[in-house]
Amino acid sequence: MYSFIISLAALVAGYFIYGRFVERLFGPEPSRKTPALTHSDGVDYIAMPSWKVFMIQFLNIAGTGPIFGAIMGAKFGPSAYLWIVFGCIFAGAVHDYLTGMLSVRNDGAALPEIVGLYLGQTTKKVLLLFSIIVLLLVGAVFVYSPALILGDMAGDGSRASIMLWVAVIFIYYVCATMLPIDKIIGKIYPLFAFALLFMAVALMACLFVKWPSIPEIWDGIGNLGEAKGLISGQTVFPCLFITIACGAVSGFHATQSPLMARCINNEKMGRPVFYGSMITEGVVALIWAAVSSYFFFDGGAAAVGSDLSASAPAVVAKVSSNWLGIVGGILALLGVVAAPITSGDTAFRSARLIIADFLRFPQKSVRNRFIICIPLFAAASLLLWYNVADENGFNVIWRYFGWANQTLAVFSLWTATVYMSKSGKGCLSYLVALIPAAFMTSVSVTYISVAKIGLNLPATWNWYIGGITFVVSIVLFYIWKCRKA
Repeated sequence: MYSFIISLAALVAGYFIYGRFVERLFGPEPSRKTPALTHSDGVDYIAMPSWKVFMIQFLNIAGTGPIFGAIMGAKFGPSAYLWIVFGCIFAGAVHDYLTGMLSVRNDGAALPEIVGLYLGQTTKKVLLLFSIIVLLLVGAVFVYSPALILGDMAGDGSRASIMLWVAVIFIYYVCATMLPIDKIIGKIYPLFAFALLFMAVALMACLFVKWPSIPEIWDGIGNLGEAKGLISGQTVFPCLFITIACGAVSGFHATQSPLMARCINNEKMGRPVFYGSMITEGVVALIWAAVSSYFFFDGGAAAVGSDLSASAPAVVAKVSSNWLGIVGGILALLGVVAAPITSGDTAFRSARLIIADFLRFPQKSVRNRFIICIPLFAAASLLLWYNVADENGFNVIWRYFGWANQTLAVFSLWTATVYMSKSGKGCLSYLVALIPAAFMTSVSVTYISVAKIGLNLPATWNWYIGGITFVVSIVLFYIWKCRKA
């Protein structure tokens, strides 16, 4: 528990210290009009209060990532704490803040448009296709995971019940994607965000009351779960860094930040909205990592009537209902259900806006929105059919999503690096983006090299591949920088 407390304090301190440092390097201008004011259209560009924008941003980026990812990542041991803390403060929150503010500075532009401005039009076209694929994968996995939980809550986890919930959630997606952002998202998302935060705070209180004897960082940061049979054949690097994405670094966030970049009414809102939301998500992930550590390493599974082979949704259901009682358990589960659903519908919304921006196709009319949404929902339906029809479909899609998600973060971080390099504010300004960009490049390249879904190279090569990739990427950046100079 001491490692958990230290990690929690580090996240809070990171927001106030490093977050303010990054903010000063970027240099927000309070007097500069934001896109919400200069491009107000009553659909996507709508100025909203800062607290509401924060709650929506937090719920948009949360999904099941900081919960399911933390549960699966906790099986590695306390190394999960380190990745959540360092990844969140120095990479994930920096990634979210810089991409969000770049969107604000560029009229609320979507991620491919921003990448095109700083990495070139060829990269823009590659990322356009890549980001659409990632968003469709998000829509698929964030329909299926809440459908599983809702099926369990209804007392019927049969395939027919799951498919029924999938259909209900998908219909909601269609409505939320088509309607103006303040009609559904602006009204109910803050309530769902409150439910998710309530769940996290309540579970943290239970942790302090129970004070379980869970592994500490000084007990070792290797794969502690392998000895207990929780994980086999997976190394901390790079597997942990792919498993815990949304709680540390997530490229998906860069597709969501432009949604709120079109709603903030002052650039000073950037740090609490973008950097603050990521730190808050890190806190949620940290709490679930500690809870799961108790579940897997200190008899928590038996205490809640489960076993070590329980899936992530089963861990959520068992822990929430046993620790928080009936009312608390329902509220907690609603938070877990709402998070992926809300991330899924904003994923489709982001995909619509990305395509519309690329085609220069105005989205004020319902007809234009519907034209772009038809092929998106058709493609998502095929993914969902595979997801439900094949028993292993969800696991396969989730693995590809995990890698694609972190690869998307690589594009975003290199874009931020180039921007900060051109800002002329000294080496410190671009180093805050360069180091995480090079690190995430090494993670992404190493994972696809050694994973079974990739090149399936020997796992013992991981450190060599990662180290070489890290060094080469930095060298290539400085070569580019010298040529530009």
